[in-house]
Amino acid sequence: MTDPDTTRAQPEADSRARSLYFTAPGTVAVRSRPVPEPGPEEVRVRTTASAISAGTEGLLYRGEAPTDLPADEELEAFDGDLSFPLRYGYAAVGEVTAVGANVAEKWLERTVFAYNAHESQFVAEPETLLPVPDGVPPREATLFANLETAVTFLLDGEPRLGERVTVFGQGTVGLLTTALLARTPLETLVAFEPDENRRQRAERFGADRALDPADDDVSEAFREIAGDRADLSYELSGDPDALNDAVATTGFDGRVLVGSWYGTKSATLDLGGRFHRDRIEIRSSQVSTIDPRLSGRWSRERRHDLTWEWLQRLEVAPLLTHEVPLEDAGEAYELLEERPDEAIQVVLTYE
Repeated sequence: MTDPDTTRAQPEADSRARSLYFTAPGTVAVRSRPVPEPGPEEVRVRTTASAISAGTEGLLYRGEAPTDLPADEELEAFDGDLSFPLRYGYAAVGEVTAVGANVAEKWLERTVFAYNAHESQFVAEPETLLPVPDGVPPREATLFANLETAVTFLLDGEPRLGERVTVFGQGTVGLLTTALLARTPLETLVAFEPDENRRQRAERFGADRALDPADDDVSEAFREIAGDRADLSYELSGDPDALNDAVATTGFDGRVLVGSWYGTKSATLDLGGRFHRDRIEIRSSQVSTIDPRLSGRWSRERRHDLTWEWLQRLEVAPLLTHEVPLEDAGEAYELLEERPDEAIQVVLTYE
């Protein structure tokens, strides 16, 4: 705790900070604590909105995340593992309301993005925060982490001129990945997604076709559209069974990029057919790190800059389908778990 005289701050409307906790499978709780005071090298942020990661947080909510796995070793806001009770979330946008004695006053009142858990007020070191560019609404800025993930998928997948590409799963990250892929010089881009509304959104974002994977043999359906199998397939659905479909859809010397995190769910793969002879490559991709092959030219700062640029270029507002006050967060997770077809991106609000 710092001496109040050394902290420059706005008056605080809330006397208590509120944090969301995953407390048991299917259960979340909002707990309060004193408003944190920034240390000499820190700032305090009052959160405006934070985006729920339906994939990762869905695993936490269902108790399907490996409890011995570190929360995220690359992000300073997280410590410990994924066991209950757990604070989580990594897409918060808010306003800096106090700065420590050794922090430049220019940070005060700045709108920032933070890889921080769902909570109404928190402290952080300025270098861990990303100033939100002028003209980006706070609600849309909560999509930064999802879009950064999509940017990473393109960097890792390396879609090439004239390639045939498919994307399995059109949640928020899948749709953003489709939108970026549609702006590369591909020959064919096909999305597979069970939900009709998301299929329609995928085609508006630029997919040549968006199909229900339950309707037909996905490999045959893709070849009817593209004339051959895919050069590159993305598995972003969160469903381990979809990985077999992605492999089946991919052609000779093709790449399958797995962006899904399955948690404790196992994937049973059929690798006894074409997979071996067709030299199909399966690779994982995840946003916490940069592919070592790119790290000489790409830094997190460069990737951040590119993500902000595309956040302003893409029409992302239609993805924000629901806003739920933090106090009603349980309803938000029930919506995503029980009626996922009704929502794309759910945002928690803190007014």
